[in-house]
Amino acid sequence: MTLSPFSPPLLRRHLLLPALALLLSVGAAMAERADRDKPINIDYDRGGVDLVKQRTEFSGNVVLTKGSMQLRAEHMDVRETADGYKQAYANGATGKPVRFRQARDVPGEFIEGWADQVEYDTRSDTMRFIGNAVLRRLRGSTVADEVAGAIIHYDNRSEVFSIEGGQASPHPAGRGRVVMMPRAASAPGPTASEPALPLQPSLNLRPRQPS
Repeated sequence: MTLSPFSPPLLRRHLLLPALALLLSVGAAMAERADRDKPINIDYDRGGVDLVKQRTEFSGNVVLTKGSMQLRAEHMDVRETADGYKQAYANGATGKPVRFRQARDVPGEFIEGWADQVEYDTRSDTMRFIGNAVLRRLRGSTVADEVAGAIIHYDNRSEVFSIEGGQASPHPAGRGRVVMMPRAASAPGPTASEPALPLQPSLNLRPRQPS
């Protein structure tokens, strides 16, 4: 799990690699495939459109949905690229982080997370959780795996992620963290036809550089 050479020095603290390696042992299921072709819907209290810049700003209980995927924020800036893709920049408020949730292709499992800011790119179908970032896998309402860091890069298509530590990590001293619940505590074992597969960290994902 290598970081970009352009990452700030404080963000170069790696997670516990032996623990992350355990998450690779079974592989990964995909996020809900049906979401990819669904339209984006946005509910909000206030908003404004800039037709020249192809940019729309929303504020007040903003909820972006795309199939089973849901992104909740206090403020959101949505821009359209020249080739028609959307880029969403979501910000939370004090005590109210941006929240994300999406179903997996494994029945009854979900991915959810939160951070001070979240960037979502529809072209690559990736998300960037920035500041006090937490991402976890749920079986029903039970946490199966959890990761935390200053920044989490998440690929919705493959469910591959990378984590960076730093001062904005929710873990003490800016460290990254992985929590893997024992099978008995998380849920009954999967059936042969429906394996419950964990997330897996990226070995080569790089942070997107600011434009």
